[in-house]
This record gives sequence, structure tokens and C-alpha cells, in this order.
Amino acid sequence: MTYSETIFAPATSVGTGAISIIRVSGPESTEIADRLITFRHGEAASSTGYSLKYGSILEESGTLDEVVAAIYRAPQSYTGEDMVEIMCHSSQYVVARLLELLGRAGARPAMPGEFTRRAFVNGKMDLSQAEAVADLIASTSESAHRLAMNQLKGNYSAKLSDIRGKLIEIASLMELELDFSDEDIEFADRDRLAALLDEAVSHIDGLCASFRDGNAIKNGVPVVIAGNVNTGKSTLLNALVGDSRAIVSDIPGTTRDTVEDTMIIDGILYRFIDTAGIRETSDKVEKMGISRTLDRISEADVIILVLDALAPLKELEKSVSSILPRLSTGQELICVRNKVDLFDAIHPEEFPVKDRSYNIFDLKYPAFGTYDIGTEDLARKLCLASDGKFPAAAVSGEIIDISALTGEGIDKLLDRLSKGRRGRFTSEEILVTNARHANALRRASESIARVRDALSGHVPTDLLSQDLREALREIGSITGEITDEEVLGEIFGRFCIGK
Repeated sequence: MTYSETIFAPATSVGTGAISIIRVSGPESTEIADRLITFRHGEAASSTGYSLKYGSILEESGTLDEVVAAIYRAPQSYTGEDMVEIMCHSSQYVVARLLELLGRAGARPAMPGEFTRRAFVNGKMDLSQAEAVADLIASTSESAHRLAMNQLKGNYSAKLSDIRGKLIEIASLMELELDFSDEDIEFADRDRLAALLDEAVSHIDGLCASFRDGNAIKNGVPVVIAGNVNTGKSTLLNALVGDSRAIVSDIPGTTRDTVEDTMIIDGILYRFIDTAGIRETSDKVEKMGISRTLDRISEADVIILVLDALAPLKELEKSVSSILPRLSTGQELICVRNKVDLFDAIHPEEFPVKDRSYNIFDLKYPAFGTYDIGTEDLARKLCLASDGKFPAAAVSGEIIDISALTGEGIDKLLDRLSKGRRGRFTSEEILVTNARHANALRRASESIARVRDALSGHVPTDLLSQDLREALREIGSITGEITDEEVLGEIFGRFCIGK
């Protein structure tokens, strides 16, 4: 890739609107524009930056199109180079012909992400800001957009720069000691170094911990709908997203694989994942589905545990006990009791106490379920049955009665989902959204922790300096102070051509 070349690419989709924009950047961008466009007044090469020029693209057969060209001058442009953005009509023929003419005039087609890569190379933004451009383009919710803009403005970079500055200060003191190693001089108090290292690790670990929330904002909060077979999980998914997304059947084990759909609640994207019902089975395919269910539960931010209102308490206790051991710190469990619409049809006083399994419904259990247990009492009973492992929030009545079939309680469930995140993603808080960054930060934290531990063990300064340099390299790889062509190629290769 040669940055002395002038490049071009369409910056908008062709044929989806009235106007298409073709972007040209490089040292000959204005001269190439003059070769193609006959401007009404003056030439692009003699124009100042931030100006618009009207002209026509003339061919032997006649006028190809009338266009407007926006002129930008280095370094005050997106790429830091001279740039021209040609606005033409969004005709597939016009755009294809204009691209062909640009190639003949001396420009070459841009590589994916090359415009933003040139902006990075020319110091218009650091690498983390460049990656935020891709996040901004891909954002599908208000919170994802806000987070990408926050990173693009440089707040995240400033935080990393502050951490890196502290580490450079420590590393320079250690390097100075190495220069005077023969004199056995210490230029830095070890207690002070330990305090600075602790502070750096604390900041880095805080950023690492934010990746879960940041990734959820960027890609959608993963919400797994789990429970036993025939509890109404698929019906609930359909009710939540307002579409017949999952197959609904009263045959146990209908859902064999995960089914996903998304919706935005209060500016946050949620990914709802319907899963196979958990039960003992000899069916190999269903076993595979259950295995995937358990994997998804471990990866989810939120688990909606669907309890069957028509099942007896002991069955509900088994549902809870099958899920609780698989939850980890930071995951949220929301319990819903489904099928409460059928409560109205139950009249247990009309039937013998010992056997209430009359064929009023196609019940799978010898009881009418938990119709006579309120949500608070039910929560307490499940808490007792799980040796207190059932979430404390549920004990205060957070089990939600719903009917996925009629829609009863769905609004309350959505509000409960939103309540746990409302306000969390609206501030200027810095969150890590990129897995590459999170991994680099973890490695940096490990390197600094080694330095911190070694300080008290009288490890030679040259070994401490090596670990500090590794930490600096990891942080520098995020912002782009330290990188290589392979990393840049991987990052910018994911961009669209015109960006």
C-alpha cells in the first residue's frame, strides 16, 4: 500500500437514494477532478478547502451527469490529505462509469478501510478512534451510537494515554537505574513505585471489567430464555419480539437448537435467545440442543427462567436447581411463571383432594400447579428449596406472572429487563467494546502485576523493566503507538471500501 497514490471509492450505496458520493483522496485528487469535470467557475486545483463546485462530466456522446464536488485541503480533511467528494445522481450506470473514468485519470480503487487508515497514518486519529469509526457505522441502537461517539471523541484514548504516561515514568526511572547499575543507585522509592503500579493495575482492571457491558452495548445484551420442556419458552420469544420467530408446539423437545431475534428497549439492543428445554433425554439431537442451551446460559448477561404455572412446586424447584449452579457473578436471573391465563379455568374445590389430575387440561403432572401460591410465597419456597441460592431479589416478589399466549405481564417483564440497565449506558463512562483491546489490557495487567510482585522480591531492575516494556507495548497496540502492518491489515480489512 503506497500512500503517495491517489485513491477513490464510492462512499454511499448505489441505487438506494437520489444521490451517490464518490470519495477521492491523495496528492492528485483535485487535478484528477479537473480532468473529469468541467466546472462552471474555475478549477478544483486552484480552489480553497471547504468549498463546493458545480460542474458537468462531459463525454463524446454527451453529458454523463451534472455533479457537485466538495473540496478539502490537507491537513484539514478526514484523511489529512487533499480530498474531493463528488456528488452525482445515484444511477448504477453513472456511478460505474464515473469510477471507470477516475481509474483512467490516474487514481486507483481504495482498499477496505484505506481512507480511515490514511487518517490514522496522518495523525488525524489514533487506532482506537479509527476502530470507533467502524463501530459508529455498525451501531444499531442509541446506546451503541453514544458509546462509539464517546470513543471517537478520544475519551478512551485519553484514559489509555494517562495510564501509559504513568508506566513510561516508572520505566524511565528503572532504565536510569540500569545506566547507573555500577554505582548501585536507586532513583525511585520502591514503596512509591508499588503504589503507582497498584494504581495502574486498578485502572486497567477496571477497563477490562467494563468489556462485558461494552460488548453487550455494541452487539446486544444476550438474554437467554431457559427452562424445562413445554414451559412456553418459544411462545415467550415470539411475544417479546412480536413475531412468529420460533416454532411453537405442545410436543416436548420441539426446540432442538437456539433461535435468536433482537429488539431495542430504551435505546439498548437486546438479543433474545430461545433454547432447548432442559430435561433428561436419550435423543442424541435433543441432547446436542440441551448442551448448547447450557453453553448459552454461561455466556448470557440475563437468563429468563420460564416456570410452568401448571407444574407442581417440586417441578419448579427442579427447574431452579438445574439453572442456578450454572450462573456466575454478574449474570442476572429473572424468573417468570408462565401460563397464568389458565388459572381462571381451575376450580379445585370440585375435585377430590387426593387426585386432581382430571382431564380438564392436557396436563403432564398430577396437580394443577402453583395456581394458589402468590409470587412472593413462591419465591420464598424456591429460595428455601435451593438452600438460599435463589436470588435475593426474587424473594421480594420479583417473580413475574405472565401469559406468553395472551401477552399478560409481558410489559412488566420488558420493564424489568430495562430497569436493570436504565441509566447504566447513558453517561460518559468509558467502556471497552473491542475484544482485541480487552485481551491487550489483560496482558498488560498481568505484566504489571509481575512487576508489582517482583518489587518485594528484590528482582533485578532489568527484569522488571522488561515486564514494564511488555505492558507498554500492549497498551500502545491499542492506540497505535506500537503496531505492525499485519495488525493494521486485519483491523482496516473489516471496514467498508469507502471508509
